[in-house]
Amino acid sequence: MALMITDECINCDVCEPECPNDAIYQGIDIYEINPKLCTECVGHFETPQCVEVCPIACIPLNPKSIESKEQLLRKYKLLTESKRN
Repeated sequence: MALMITDECINCDVCEPECPNDAIYQGIDIYEINPKLCTECVGHFETPQCVEVCPIACIPLNPKSIESKEQLLRKYKLLTESKRN
């Protein structure tokens, strides 16, 4: 499952640079996460880095983007392959 940022986001800017897949971006009002790029840091880290640094805990799992750990790992492999080419 990809992560999402809720409207409790205070735009503190700490999550965006932590994302190894560049999935986090500044939206109209708050930061947002592109579910096509989010792997919950599977393949990179043991835990999602944006969740680790968020000071207000506004980054839950996105119920609209359900993926297994295996699917996230496949996405990670595709994303890292495309960065190499």
